Amino acid sequence: MNPKLIYPRYPFKDTVYLKSVVKNENIVVGDYTMYNDWVNDPTEFEKNNVLYHYPINNDRLNIGKYCSIACGAKFMFTSGNHAMQSLSTYPFPIFVEEWALEWSDITNAWDNKGDIVIGNDVWIGYESVFMQGVHIGDGAVIGTRAVVTKDIPPYTIVGGVPAKPIKKRFDDKTVEKLLELKWWNWSIEKISQNIEAIKNGRIENLN
Repeated sequence: MNPKLIYPRYPFKDTVYLKSVVKNENIVVGDYTMYNDWVNDPTEFEKNNVLYHYPINNDRLNIGKYCSIACGAKFMFTSGNHAMQSLSTYPFPIFVEEWALEWSDITNAWDNKGDIVIGNDVWIGYESVFMQGVHIGDGAVIGTRAVVTKDIPPYTIVGGVPAKPIKKRFDDKTVEKLLELKWWNWSIEKISQNIEAIKNGRIENLN
């Protein structure tokens, strides 16, 4: 296992380990998180999937380990927002020269909602959308084309527009145990030793 690979399924090039292709210091990705894209080049994830992510805000996209991100998922950042306290939704502050405004006021064009944080072992469905400021718990599942506008608890399956909980993946006791174990932080050797129990949902066999 090598988390530094770009194409872990080589010679197929539709799947990449994201950590190996992102360059922006404000995008932090954990080991083995994968992105699959059969429409566009998956190595261009920053350009095609992380939108309105301008340096002036210093907001961050944090994605944990062992996440699975399907084709076309989008992460929408603060600069794509418009200030709702204004009498107009038009972003006057970004047209500094046109309206003789101050550069220091440019961030007043939008409401700053903060970072997008994706936990570990999260499955992100096809063309799902994450709005600025949302936090997704470990083990969550985001349905196809869901639009996530609020935080999602760990091990919760959500879907729809806006995304709403459908059900928990496991009972509360199992969720509590998984959050305590944090298997994604284990060594490769320990994960390999427990791979059958992980694959088959046998939490009682983890050691």
